[in-house]
Amino acid sequence: MRNLFIVIGREYATRVKKKSFIILTILMPFLIVGIVLAPMLLGSVKDNEERPVAVLDQTGKYVQLFIDAQKTDSTKAEGYTFAPADRPLEQYNTEEPIVNAVIYIDDDIAENPDGVKIYSQGEVQADLRRYTEDLLTTQMRKDKLAKYEIAELDSIIADVQEDLSIQTVKWTEDGEETFSSSEIAMVLGLLSSLMIYMFVIIYGAMVMQGVMEEKTNRIVEVIVGSVRPFDLMMGKIIGIMLVGFTQMLVWGAMILSISMIAGISLMPDPAAMAEQQAAAMEMAQQQPLNELSAALASLPLTQIVILFVLYFLGGYILYSSFYAAIGAAVNSQEDSSQFMMPMMIMMIFAMYAAMGSMENTDGPLAFWTSLFPLTSPVVMMVRLPFGVPTWQIVLSVALLFATALLFVWVSARIYRVGILMYGKKPSVKEMIKWMRYK
Repeated sequence: MRNLFIVIGREYATRVKKKSFIILTILMPFLIVGIVLAPMLLGSVKDNEERPVAVLDQTGKYVQLFIDAQKTDSTKAEGYTFAPADRPLEQYNTEEPIVNAVIYIDDDIAENPDGVKIYSQGEVQADLRRYTEDLLTTQMRKDKLAKYEIAELDSIIADVQEDLSIQTVKWTEDGEETFSSSEIAMVLGLLSSLMIYMFVIIYGAMVMQGVMEEKTNRIVEVIVGSVRPFDLMMGKIIGIMLVGFTQMLVWGAMILSISMIAGISLMPDPAAMAEQQAAAMEMAQQQPLNELSAALASLPLTQIVILFVLYFLGGYILYSSFYAAIGAAVNSQEDSSQFMMPMMIMMIFAMYAAMGSMENTDGPLAFWTSLFPLTSPVVMMVRLPFGVPTWQIVLSVALLFATALLFVWVSARIYRVGILMYGKKPSVKEMIKWMRYK
């Protein structure tokens, strides 16, 4: 046991002191925050270039719509300026374009919806087409409704077309009613599954890479003289797991700090903030219950956190033991591909099964994949926010850790022989023989 802790400490200390680890740990949060904030900042940059659009309306009914609309709500057609056409359509097709585009209306669109075209020497921008369609569609509907000469028909149509929003309520064990949201439950489950999936992929591969490096450098020949191969393998698995925890804690703290600093620097002017606060207070008065907080409070968060840790550990140990065995058996990165492929396929299948189970968490796919040990760490996290029977959770966890221990034993048998094998690419048959050696 003492040797195991020595290996864990050595593995942890060696990796966290590497320059690559330090640089990646420091730079990654800035990269993540940059990826999130960059589109927001770039999207807020306005194009000052004016794009003139001529409206050639043969009917005379619609040109004023564009003029009035850009005065009342310019955000819908930002960058475009509309003006009545001052020449025939053909004269706009010149070598040096006079306008960006020409909206040509030659008929009453209530009678002939095909009476509108947009001309341009280049491709017509999608935002201009959408804006024109929305504006004219609204007017076309008004014109059609007016023909029926029914009093307050607009109000009747608006009333009939009102959307229905159904509130979902969940009963607690005490019989109390709490607000619930399947969307929030789905997001929480998917994020948990994604975290386990990414951790196993990234740090499991790191275990294999570390074993291969030691084997290639022949360092392991010295180490196994004083440490059992099993202790060496488990020490590497646990040490790298602690490295991953350290890296994620640092990332989480840095991302939170950077986001807060960036949020402060991007705050709007005081007048805009006052308006937003007033709007927020009005919304708070209209909706005294914070739906997000209520939805989270209705979820079994304590159970989810505890089981997340269990599935996290079980899934990582299970797959990392395989990675360690592969690293010990092969001599190069290329040789590992044939052994890694089944694991990668299984992990990808687990992620797709999780996504496919989000809207049917009690279906056959969700049930069986949440019990199958190779997929349960990812799939069960999607089911937990929706409630899972206790016997299924107990059976799933028991199967996961039993399989993980079996894989550790199998991998250790392969590891103890493969770690000292050089110059030969083993077959699956040979690796099965290694397991039988005493």
